[in-house]
Parts: sequence; structure tokens; C-alpha cells
Amino acid sequence: MINPDLPQEKRRRLLLHVCCAPCSSATLERLQDRFDVDLLFYNPNIEPLQEFDKRASEVRRFVDAFRPDSGVRVIIDDYDHEAFAEIARGREQIPERGERCYLCYALRMRRTAIRAREQGYDCFTTSLSISPHKNSAWINEIGLALEREIGVEFVYSDFKKKDGYHRSIELSREYGLYRQDWCGCVYSRLERERQKKEREVRGAQCLL
Repeated sequence: MINPDLPQEKRRRLLLHVCCAPCSSATLERLQDRFDVDLLFYNPNIEPLQEFDKRASEVRRFVDAFRPDSGVRVIIDDYDHEAFAEIARGREQIPERGERCYLCYALRMRRTAIRAREQGYDCFTTSLSISPHKNSAWINEIGLALEREIGVEFVYSDFKKKDGYHRSIELSREYGLYRQDWCGCVYSRLERERQKKEREVRGAQCLL
């Protein structure tokens, strides 16, 4: 496991899994001075396809604006929604941050590790841990297991630390990035809608 905050003898090629432009922003900013970074957008959990395309386009737009001459590549992987549907099957009613989410992290990180090995990267990681809604301990557990299995070093990822999440909000405002309040899957969207309705009901009750 590589700690991104410790000195390195040489720059390494890093494949960074990203889920959206806001999460990509502060993560790329933190990593770019220590690694030669490319971004992989592999998110089969997102639906519908129009939402997938919108988020992918925003990642490209951000990188083009943020580091236009850096040589950072944005790789848009296939929209393989069935891969997510398969791990979600039978787990539809599990609340957010449960087993379904763990398996979704693993699905996306596995693809990243495999692509990193196939394309000769030295290491891999994910922007997922910048979100306060994501379990960083799970992410690192998965990353270390994949490092052992696939043979590509994992970069420790708890990018919400050192105000990483707040920095992502600042960069999102600066670059006018599309921000969303759900991870992309239908279960997360339904959960957010339920929470909004509950807040509306509580607000209405306070006015009575």
C-alpha cells in the first residue's frame, strides 16, 4: 500500500477511479504533484444512461479546464449496468452504506486494478473516499485485497481528510461543476427522495 503523503523516489503512473467531477477535482489536485495520473470513469451503478453520460462529460470538462496541458487522460469505460444489477440482485432492500454498497465499491475498484495491471500502471486508487457518505475503511480493505490478488499497488485513500471534501466543494463552485445528491444508483436516489419528503413533512408539521 502506498501512502500518498509520504515522499517517493520517483513519480509513478497512477490509475485513479473516479465517480464524478466534484469527487475527481480535489482528489486529482492532491495526487497530481506526486503521480502521473490518468482517470478511469467506470460506474455501472449509475442510471439511467443519460445520467452516466452527463457525469462522464463533466469529468472530461473539468480535467480539460483544470489541467489543459497536463496530459491527464480521462478513460470512459463501458456502461456495463448489468454488472451492478447482478451484485444488487437480492440486496435491493438493504439500506445505504450496507452490503450492496460494499460490493459496488469492490466492483468498480476491481475493474480499476485490472485495467491498471493490463495497461502498465504502477498503482491504482479511487476518488470514492473523498465523500463523507463513503466508508473509507471498506475502501482500503478492498484496495489492499486487490493489491494482493492482482499485483498492482494500492494508494491509501481517505481523501476527505485535510479538508478534502470541502476543497471539492470549492473547486465545484469555481468550475461550475454539476453536483448531485445521490451516488448514481436507483437505490440511492430513492433514499434521497424519501429523506427529502420526510424533511418536508417535518417542516409542514412545525408550521401547524
